[in-house]
Amino acid sequence: MTDRRSAPDRDLGEARSIPRRDVLQGVLIGAASALTGSLLRAPGASAATSAGITPAAVPASDLPGYYPPIRTGMRGSHPGSFEQAHALRDGEGLGAVTDTGESYDLVVVGGGISGLAAAHFYRARLGKDRRVLVLDNHDDFGGHAKRNEFHLKGGLQLMNGGTLEIDSPRPYSAVAQGLLKDLGIDPNALARKAEHRKFYEGIGLRKAAFFDRETFGADHLAVGIGSLPIARLLAHSPLSPQARLDMARVAEGKDDYLPGLSAEQKKDRLSRISYHDYLRDVVKVDPAVLSYYQALTHGWWGIGVDAVSALDVWGMDWPGFKGLKLPKGAIQRMGPTPSGYETTGGSATFHFPDGNASIARLLVRSLIPAALPGASAEDVVTAHADYGQLDREGASARIRLNSTVLNVKRAPDGNSVDIVYVRGGEHRRVQARHCVMACWNMFIPYLCPELPEPQKAAMHQLVKTPLVYTTVALRDWQPFAKLGVHSVYAPGCYHTSFDLNPIVDIGGYRTPRNPRQPTLIRMERSPCAPGLPEFDQNRAGRAELLATPFAVFERNIREQLARTLGAGGFDPARDIEAITVNRWPHGYAPEYNPLFDPDVPPEQRAFVTARAPFGNITIANSDTGGAAYTDVAIDQAYRAVSELPGV
Repeated sequence: MTDRRSAPDRDLGEARSIPRRDVLQGVLIGAASALTGSLLRAPGASAATSAGITPAAVPASDLPGYYPPIRTGMRGSHPGSFEQAHALRDGEGLGAVTDTGESYDLVVVGGGISGLAAAHFYRARLGKDRRVLVLDNHDDFGGHAKRNEFHLKGGLQLMNGGTLEIDSPRPYSAVAQGLLKDLGIDPNALARKAEHRKFYEGIGLRKAAFFDRETFGADHLAVGIGSLPIARLLAHSPLSPQARLDMARVAEGKDDYLPGLSAEQKKDRLSRISYHDYLRDVVKVDPAVLSYYQALTHGWWGIGVDAVSALDVWGMDWPGFKGLKLPKGAIQRMGPTPSGYETTGGSATFHFPDGNASIARLLVRSLIPAALPGASAEDVVTAHADYGQLDREGASARIRLNSTVLNVKRAPDGNSVDIVYVRGGEHRRVQARHCVMACWNMFIPYLCPELPEPQKAAMHQLVKTPLVYTTVALRDWQPFAKLGVHSVYAPGCYHTSFDLNPIVDIGGYRTPRNPRQPTLIRMERSPCAPGLPEFDQNRAGRAELLATPFAVFERNIREQLARTLGAGGFDPARDIEAITVNRWPHGYAPEYNPLFDPDVPPEQRAFVTARAPFGNITIANSDTGGAAYTDVAIDQAYRAVSELPGV
C-alpha cells in the first residue's frame, strides 16, 4: 500500500508502530469494546453474575488480567467514560432498569480520592463491617489521581496522569494529616529519603524557553532561565532589542509602576486587572513580551495571564513587582492558591512517582487489602494491583469500575437512596442507606434532579478547568543532556511546557539517572481561548478536547519535540516509544477569581451553596471546597460523611 503521508510526517515517525492501543497482558482489545464491554464475556464469576444478573455484555474490567495503568493512547476521560453521561445531559431517558437486589450502607458516586476517602471515613466511624460500594465511570480508580505505568527495557517507570503531588497552599488540616498518617504517609520524611529535586541541576541541566517561529519569528531554544541574566539568556533569541529590554525590565527591574498609591491601594488595584493588562498598560511592554508570558499561568490556573489577576500572580512571587515594594500578606480579593502560599507558605510536599495515584492506591488497600499487597507507603509504588479483587461478592467494601451513575433518588420514606447506573450496556439499580456524591458537581443536577433549584444553579456555576497531562516514553534522554536542559517552557506551542521525570527513589522503585537509559517526560497543555471570561474559556477548551482525536495530539507532540530538541539529536521516529494523553475536559476545580467572580463573603460563594446536604445524600469532591488540591478533596469527603444522618 502506498504511504499517503508526506515525507515530513514519515520523518516524525507517525507510521511507526508504538503502544497506542489498550494492551492487557498481551491481549489486544479495541478501544470501544475494551471500555464499554461490548460482546465480551468473562469466564466464571463477575460483578454482574455475583449480583444475580446474566447480562449479554460483560465489561473488560471483569476479564482476567485486567490492568488499566499500562494502557496508552487516550486516557483521562477516555472513550467510554463519558458518553452515557452526556446522553443523560442531552435529555436521553434511562430506559429499562434491572433491580439487582443489592443493598448497601453507603454508595459513593465517584472513585477519586474524595470518593475513596469518603468510604474510608464512613467505615472508620461506623465499623469495617459496613457495606460500602464505590461506583466510578472510568476504567480505573483514582479519578484525577491517575497512574501511567510503563515497562521500558524491563524496568518499571511511572508518571502521574493527573494530580502531581502532595502540595497545597495551606498546611494540611488535622483531618487530612490524619488520613495521610493512617495510610502511612509522612510527606517530610519521604521527601528527605526519596526525592532528589536538584539532581538535574547537579549534572548541569537547566530550565529553558522555546521561542517558536509562528509566534516569535524563528525557532530558538534559550537555555538558562533563572540561572543567567536576561540579557545573556536572550542574546540570540528572535526578540527585538526593545522586547529584550522589556523582558529584563519585568524580570530584573525595580521601578515602581504604581507611584503615589499606598500598599493597600496597590494590592486592590492589582486585584482588578489581569497580569496581561498590568504588563501591557502599566509596565508598557513590547507585544512579544506579552506573548512570552501568556502561558505562564497555565500550570496553576489552566488559563493564560489575560484571565488571572496581577495580584494573584504577585502572590506567587512571579516577575514584574519588585519596585512596588508590597509587604507580604493576602487580601480578600485574592484566589485561594496565591493567598494561601502568601499567608502560610503552603503545606509539606512530596511527589510519588505516579503522583497522588499512590494515595488512591493506599486508600484502596485500606478498603480492600487483597487488592494491593504490601504494608507501607513505600511498597505501594511497585505493588501490582489485583483488579479482580475490587468487586467481590460478599465483601464489605467494593469498587465497581466502568459504571456510570445516571440517577440518584431518595426513597419516599427518606430512609434510603436508589442509585441507577449503566455498566456493560445494562441499566441497574442498587439501594443504599446513605449516598455520597463525590463526582463533578456541575453534573449532579442531572443525576439528582430533586435537589433545590438554587443548589442546582450553584452547581452549574462550578465550571472545571480543562487540561492535558501527556506522558511520552523515550528510548533515552541524551538530547536533553546534550542541550543542557531538563525542562522547557514553550508559550507558543501545543504543549506549553514539558520536563524530564522527577528523580524519586522509593521502596523498590528507581528513576533512571543515565541519559542512555529510557525515561518518561511530562508535557502539559491547557486548552483555552484568550480574551474571554474564565469560564467561557474553560467551556471552549472542554469542547476542543472532546473533539480532538489522539492522532492530532500525536502529530503535535512529535513535531514539537523534534523542533525543540532536534539540535541535540532527537529523532521522534526513533526515540519515541509510547504516548499516553491524559485528557481532562473537567480538570481543576474552579477557584475564586477576583476578575470575574462577585465580591461576596466566602460563605456565600457558589461552591458553598452547592454542597448543602440533601437528606441522606451529601456532596463531596474538591469542587465543594473551592480549590483543586488533594487535601481539599479529603476535607470535603470528611464533611460529607459527617453530614449523613446517623453517622
